[in-house]
Amino acid sequence: MNNIRRTTIAMPFSRAWLAVLLAGAALTLAACDNANVKEAAKEAGAAMSATVDDAAITASVSAGLAKDPDLSAIKIDVDTKGGVVSLKGPAPTAAARARAEEIAKGVQGVTSVNNQLEVRS
Repeated sequence: MNNIRRTTIAMPFSRAWLAVLLAGAALTLAACDNANVKEAAKEAGAAMSATVDDAAITASVSAGLAKDPDLSAIKIDVDTKGGVVSLKGPAPTAAARARAEEIAKGVQGVTSVNNQLEVRS
């Protein structure tokens, strides 16, 4: 009978430790997944913010170009990625081309300008 008692007493104790270990492992995995989810959410938010900022920069550059009398009637494609503005299309003069670049550089959030405007008389 002693052996039976020891086995009976030892088994619940072993199950309790096993349960504690499994619970600890589950909590550890949950914490890792939670951290990954938080990091993924943070990265998604930053990407969304950058996209919104780029759209706002593009709108501001386009509005600035529209105010210029030499550039307003000309179709200039403005694209922004990561604060880098690309200008494509025609420019009536070299001075207007340079002015378009200065307008773009003057917009808040612009890190650089890739001026691909072609002077067409």
